[in-house]
Amino acid sequence: MNTLRTAMLLAAMTALFMGVGYLIGGSGGMVIALLIAAGTNLFSYWNADKMVLSMNRAVEVDEKNAPEYYTIVQALAKQAGLPMPKTYLIDNPQPNAFATGRNPENAAVAASTGLLQRLSHEEVAAVMAHELAHVQHRDTLTMTIVATLAGAISMLGNFAFFLGGSRENNNPFGFVGVLVAMIVAPFAAMIVQMAVSRTREYEADRRGAEICGNPLWLASALNKIARGAEQIPNEDAERNPAMAHLFIINPLHGERMDNLFSTHPSTENRIAALQEMARAMGGVSPAARRQASPPPIQPEEPSAGPWGKPAEPAPPAKSAPPKANPWGRNPTGPRNVRSKGPWS
Repeated sequence: MNTLRTAMLLAAMTALFMGVGYLIGGSGGMVIALLIAAGTNLFSYWNADKMVLSMNRAVEVDEKNAPEYYTIVQALAKQAGLPMPKTYLIDNPQPNAFATGRNPENAAVAASTGLLQRLSHEEVAAVMAHELAHVQHRDTLTMTIVATLAGAISMLGNFAFFLGGSRENNNPFGFVGVLVAMIVAPFAAMIVQMAVSRTREYEADRRGAEICGNPLWLASALNKIARGAEQIPNEDAERNPAMAHLFIINPLHGERMDNLFSTHPSTENRIAALQEMARAMGGVSPAARRQASPPPIQPEEPSAGPWGKPAEPAPPAKSAPPKANPWGRNPTGPRNVRSKGPWS
């Protein structure tokens, strides 16, 4: 099913490329657009994940410079029966995360420093379990190709004025065709994002809750991330809105409604589905249920994570010098301390 969906997406994007090319340059423009689309599709399949990571300035980390974060991903990947993905950190205060890669063998997961600062050990585990669910369902190929092609279509629209203004082209619609291409192309990224079914987020929530062992951890995490995204701008995502659908919560300001024009289901609906899942599972402690209810309440004692290791207590006032990482700080992982994070 995922393979068929990807093939249909590529066909639709190729047709859109050709349509814009025809409006700009007639039959000659359509052929050129077809060649561009074919090249972009091929490039996207092999390199879209690298482009997305680069656009977000993600840096790969390991057990030496991000030990707790790396261990969380490692244990959850084992729990899900997946190969260990490459693990990245994004130096961004907005709490968020995404997964990318063409298949589970070439997957990568990325979390922002804001996510590790603001969420508890259990909540980070739930978020990364959600991202690993996307990897397991092979959503990441579709997501990365959509991000790359949407950006390329928008760029083609920007070229419409320069490519279509020449009298020597074979544009059958003249300036009207160029104007239509210029107006339609900027909305192409949004159209492509809508083409990717938002049901994959609900399914990734469900599977992620199964992997981490507690739906309410993810419900609490979604609530915190949504509130953080409203308050803290993500400048990299704002510059590249075509990749907004990659994140667990929309990093852009605005899209909150659960309607046809949203790239994500509403956070309230997702939380409600997870709470219903928790009730169906039974055995969820009242403390965990309170933690997932908006506004989330910090638990007094951190519960054990699905990897069998409890969250570490807050570091003492005086501790050993932190290990260096790409930003000269110590992303050892989340702490249940709101006033001062491990990167402060």
